[in-house]
Amino acid sequence: MPTLILLRHGQSQWNLADRFTGWVDVDLTPQGEAEAKKGGELIKAAGLAIDRCYTSVLTRAIRTSWLALWGAGQTFVPETKDWRLNERHYGGLTGLNKTETAAKHGEAQVKTWRRSYDVPPPPLAEDSEFDFAKDRRYAGALLPRTESLKTTLERVQPYWEGEIAPRLTAGEIVLVAAHGNSLRAIVKLIYAVSGEAIVGVEIPTGNPLVIELDGALNPTAARYLDENRAMALPAI
Repeated sequence: MPTLILLRHGQSQWNLADRFTGWVDVDLTPQGEAEAKKGGELIKAAGLAIDRCYTSVLTRAIRTSWLALWGAGQTFVPETKDWRLNERHYGGLTGLNKTETAAKHGEAQVKTWRRSYDVPPPPLAEDSEFDFAKDRRYAGALLPRTESLKTTLERVQPYWEGEIAPRLTAGEIVLVAAHGNSLRAIVKLIYAVSGEAIVGVEIPTGNPLVIELDGALNPTAARYLDENRAMALPAI
């Protein structure tokens, strides 16, 4: 039976510092490491034998995948990394403190940038220290300078359809260890929910979301392995 496990990375250093992170490559905190390892232990306890793992090219997601596979006793599982599973690009907000940004621009404006489906933050400045154009991880790619959830989905969807979905169609159990918005994009694709509804879907860090699928990759059942930290999901 096709089974998809979505795992949001554990707490990162900039989550703790309350900064807009996006594509900046920060590491996990000790708490984030513990969350990732526990996620793997929950996968093991559930008896899930993973066939393949996908993650982004950002350290916090990669190390979450490693720690989760280690906790699950499945470090041998093949892993593929791709920038299209990166977190949403926060453009000109990248690196800023969230509380200070809200004080400067107003909470309503920052909430729109963060939570609307199709309104992106201002683009990253050409001379920004967070310009990723020279990073070899993105060689040959046409990179965004800002993204909304809508445009994040637009770069996740071809990768989902071309790489991940065929593995599921073949009946595999697939782990995707990624980020809040790239995983939210996948949830939107699977559940076919509206842009308005998907912005209300929260995915907790380090808590594996197990989605069972039919042959057409429609969800038939879903559950968080840590029930105490479960969040609401779209109706099946």
